[in-house]
Amino acid sequence: MSNNHLDEQFKPNATVAAVIICDNKYLLVEEVDNGVTVYNQPAGHLEAKENLIEAVQREVKEETGLTLSPQYLSGIYYYHRPFNHNNIDLYFLRFCFVIELEEMPQTKPEDNEIVACHWFTFDEIKAQKSQLRSPMVLECIEDYLAGKKIDLNTLKSNL
Repeated sequence: MSNNHLDEQFKPNATVAAVIICDNKYLLVEEVDNGVTVYNQPAGHLEAKENLIEAVQREVKEETGLTLSPQYLSGIYYYHRPFNHNNIDLYFLRFCFVIELEEMPQTKPEDNEIVACHWFTFDEIKAQKSQLRSPMVLECIEDYLAGKKIDLNTLKSNL
């Protein structure tokens, strides 16, 4: 009997996202997921040899063209997306950061998969609920509005 714990260990997709807000509007990216137009926060997967803050800064830069740093974390989310287009269950562990801006900057996505960036009010986002990439998009904004804050100093990395 062998111990293949590492081979059998469950590994959810570690992702980062940013709630970016200015003048009561939230920055969402428009992208195509399996042929369907969807909206999401600037978000993506954690890459090897980067910490969580570096990951969110990279994703924001790639998807919006903006060089920004988060002020705090609004939540950590565990999400199950049953059966994607390859009939595979996907599990995500999402770290959602908040970036509050004084002025609304112009965006210029660097990632070819991003169709456009849009500034939406909370009501406009709720009205597009069926086009959100996942329920986490709305949940992250609701947690921001509820005042949930986790200090960035709680994140530790040995990289």
